[in-house]
Amino acid sequence: MHKKRVRNRIIWSIVGVLILIAGWFSFVPNPLGKQQAQSKTVTVGVVGLSKQDEIIWKSVQQTAKKKYGLTIKLKNFSDYTQPNKALANGDIDLNSFQHYAFLDAWNEANHGTLTPIGRTYIAPIRIYSKKYKSIKDLPDGATIAVPNDATNESRALYVLKNAGLIKLKKNVKLATIASITSNPKHLKIKEVSAEQTARVIDDVDASIINNTYVQAAHLGDKETIYIEPLNKDSEKWINVIVARKDDKNNIIYREVIKSFQTEKTKKLIQKLYGKTQLPAWGIELK
Repeated sequence: MHKKRVRNRIIWSIVGVLILIAGWFSFVPNPLGKQQAQSKTVTVGVVGLSKQDEIIWKSVQQTAKKKYGLTIKLKNFSDYTQPNKALANGDIDLNSFQHYAFLDAWNEANHGTLTPIGRTYIAPIRIYSKKYKSIKDLPDGATIAVPNDATNESRALYVLKNAGLIKLKKNVKLATIASITSNPKHLKIKEVSAEQTARVIDDVDASIINNTYVQAAHLGDKETIYIEPLNKDSEKWINVIVARKDDKNNIIYREVIKSFQTEKTKKLIQKLYGKTQLPAWGIELK
């Protein structure tokens, strides 16, 4: 009988301890759980991250961590076809690699609803020439190379329009050669792939070249005869951070934008890129 009482006491003691433990977990937050609740991580898709961009994003990451307790991770993709698919599929949280025009074209082609939530920078493109020193020097019948993909060709034609060389139909979403309504200098527009615009510069009078291919071609201010202006025509070429439509007001994602759009980031862009990239938040386009 005595052994039975001892055994019952042991059993009830164990039950009591288990009840206390259960009660503690019910009313006292689990420290590990609390840490997990406070942990904020956002994965941002980028493309072909340059050394300059690494420095800029490292600064943004530091700001996000210090000011918002937010961890920003970068996923570097090899080409432009991947980040929007990854974002739409939920494999990443945001992406930062494209301008408004590219995003609009992708959404239209893929029945997508990806949404821009913050501006980053604009990279004005230039008209380059090894034969002439000024846009005014281009002769009648000059041949000008432009990229042949839809968005970049449209951009190049708007650059020619702003340079006063041609006129385009109004309210055209993406301009093509068929959109030209006036060409007083009888320019010959030579359509080539974007990567060829730099390679053919010796064979044409001028070439409109994306910044991606300028450095490898050793082109600079010396060969520049016109720079894309910042106006309403150039708004569609502003690069943006993009989210899924349902996440456009996500507070954490807005903190990513705030971490990017700082005076520190602005100074870094200006230091690392000079006039080839310009901070695009808060600018007025006339």
